[in-house]
Amino acid sequence: MALLNVYLCTKIPPKPHLSITKPSLSIPHLPSLSFSHCDKPQALIPNKQLVEDFAKTGFLAILSVSLFFTDPALAFKGGGPYGSEVTRGQDLTGKDFSGRTLIKQDFKTSILRQANFKGAKLLGASFFDADLTGADLSDADLRSADFSLTNVTKANLSNANLEGALATGNTSFRGSNITGADFTDVPLREDQREYLCKFADGVNPTTGNATRDTLLCN
Repeated sequence: MALLNVYLCTKIPPKPHLSITKPSLSIPHLPSLSFSHCDKPQALIPNKQLVEDFAKTGFLAILSVSLFFTDPALAFKGGGPYGSEVTRGQDLTGKDFSGRTLIKQDFKTSILRQANFKGAKLLGASFFDADLTGADLSDADLRSADFSLTNVTKANLSNANLEGALATGNTSFRGSNITGADFTDVPLREDQREYLCKFADGVNPTTGNATRDTLLCN
């Protein structure tokens, strides 16, 4: 009985509380990978003006190529003040240019048969390798015009002023009316000069020079 009393009076130490603490799995803080305006690669932000300029350049290049292959003449709008109409490399047979101011106009390689240039101002115009067969160039100002390799057969050059014009190569004036034309300082081949002198006559009303004198006829 005494033993039981001792047992009951003895304090049994409580079981220690076993708490299992789960280890904290904390993810280390990673630096933010945000880009500020100045950190963004410039190559990824195309300049608006640069894009527009590039687009315009590309468009013009494509347009030029397409025009050339569609109609090569459109690629040569010919110099001079004759509006925006093409006069180079064209068939302008019978076209009326009479009395017009066509200074330095470009008629290179054009077909100008029976075209009317009466009284036109054609100072420095180019008729290089053009066909002026039967054209009316009477009273025209043709100073310094280029007639190199030009066919000027059966044309009317009466009273025209050709002072300083070019007539190199196989330029032909065969059958043309040159009465009163001024050929001062026109570099003609000797055979051309001899041929024109056979028909040279009259005095140019603008310069007062006799046609035969300007051709240096004997």
